[in-house]
Amino acid sequence: MQLILYSKPGCHLCEGLLEKLQQVKAIAFELEVRDITTRPEWFEAYQYEVPVLCQNLSGVEKPLPRPSPRASVQQLEQLLQKYLSPES
Repeated sequence: MQLILYSKPGCHLCEGLLEKLQQVKAIAFELEVRDITTRPEWFEAYQYEVPVLCQNLSGVEKPLPRPSPRASVQQLEQLLQKYLSPES
């Protein structure tokens, strides 16, 4: 499973979510971090929204609900399990 994190340099919310994603152990996924300042179309789409976490489904990106910045790693794992399960 592949997840994409849209972020930008200096964004403390982005850094916090990335740190928590790196601590998730209950779910196996590959994480790609995309800096929105490197591509105009990413910047236009996400400049006011970062961090944005998406699931990559065979080249189609499905945005996931944004976790609270206060969510623990365990709460983040629960959110990912809910939205990444085959039934969702």
